[in-house]
Amino acid sequence: MPANRTAKRQGGVMLLEALIAILIFSVGILAIVGMQATAMKAVTDARSRSEAALYANQLLAQIWTDAPNANSYAYAGAGAPPPRLQGWYNLVTGASGSRGLPGALPPKVTVTSPTAKGGTVKVEVFWQTPEELSQGLPAHNYTVVAAVYAN
Repeated sequence: MPANRTAKRQGGVMLLEALIAILIFSVGILAIVGMQATAMKAVTDARSRSEAALYANQLLAQIWTDAPNANSYAYAGAGAPPPRLQGWYNLVTGASGSRGLPGALPPKVTVTSPTAKGGTVKVEVFWQTPEELSQGLPAHNYTVVAAVYAN
């Protein structure tokens, strides 16, 4: 075949190769952006869980130092919290001007089997992102249960 005819048949192949390369590169970049968005969401969720655990354990430590009065920390999550719980409640919800747990909902503190020396304490911390709230998804929660008794 003459060289002129072969060149005509292959005309535009380089342009097609370049377009396919750009398409593959674009799909790769979109995948990386998607992975980064997923990673950021996972990091935010992990941070919220860590903060919820910190707040719950902080309250348990406070109750352990005041075990005989453990029953006075009980709070069903509605209305005003008891005076012994007010500072912690403000810290968790951000009511005291602190950062608080993002999207915090009222926590619950349940004391079962109360005695003069303490009781079994269940602390539940709840939070929900604005996106989850708009989609009608349930709130996240962190729950810790401990037997808190004085010597």
